[in-house]
Amino acid sequence: MALFYVPDIAENWELSEEEATHALRVLRLNAGSGLEITDGKGMLYNAKVASVAGKHCYIEAVEATLMPKNWQGNIHIAIAPTKNMDRIEWFVEKATEIGLDAVTFLNCRFSERKVVKTDRVERIAVSAMKQSLKYRKPLVGDMVDFKKFIAEERAGAKFIAHCHDSERVLLKDVLVTGEDATVLIGPEGDFSPEEVDLAIKAGYRPVSLGSSRLRTETAALVACHTFILKNEI
Repeated sequence: MALFYVPDIAENWELSEEEATHALRVLRLNAGSGLEITDGKGMLYNAKVASVAGKHCYIEAVEATLMPKNWQGNIHIAIAPTKNMDRIEWFVEKATEIGLDAVTFLNCRFSERKVVKTDRVERIAVSAMKQSLKYRKPLVGDMVDFKKFIAEERAGAKFIAHCHDSERVLLKDVLVTGEDATVLIGPEGDFSPEEVDLAIKAGYRPVSLGSSRLRTETAALVACHTFILKNEI
C-alpha cells in the first residue's frame, strides 16, 4: 500500500494537491479506499478516503500507531553544499533511506555554494521517507555560517571530518551506541585549518572516515551509514 504524507494531519484531514493527484489520478482511489498516512514524526495512520470533490481528497483516520525508529540516538549531518546541487540532493535522498535525523547546510570558507533552496530538498526527503517506509522525515535546516553553527549547544558527541595531516581517529571507533552525534562535513576544498581549530575548541573531535579520498556527498553518506550500522536496532 502506498504511503502518503500529511504533516499536520491532527488539524487537516485533506491530502495536499500533490498527494491528492497521486491518490486519485495515479492510484485511482475513491471514497472508501484504504490508505496509509504518516505525519513524518513517527505516526502511521491507517485511513480511508472519506470523500472526493474534484481535485480534493478528504481522508478519515481509522487507527493511529506510533512506529518505532529502527536506530538508536539521533544523527545530524552538517554539510557544506556542493556547487552541483544534484549531488547534495542525492545525499539527502540516500541518507533518508538509510536513516537520518537532521541535515544542516554550512557556509564555510571554501564553500562553492552560498544558497540552498530547502523547499526542493524537503520534497526529496519526503519522497525518500515514503519510499523507504521510515515514517520520520529528517529535519532540513537552512544555510548557516560555520562559526555560528559550531557555537550552538548540541546534545551528544560532536565530530569534524577533515583531510588535513593532523591527528584524527576513525569515526567508527569512537561512536557510542545510543548516543546522539553531529558530524561536520566540509566542502570539496575541505575545511580551512582555522575552521578545524575553531571546531576543536568548540568540542568537536577530529575524525577520519577511512583511507579513501571521498567527495563531499559521499563522505556525508559514509558518516551517516557508519552511525546507523552502530545504532541499528
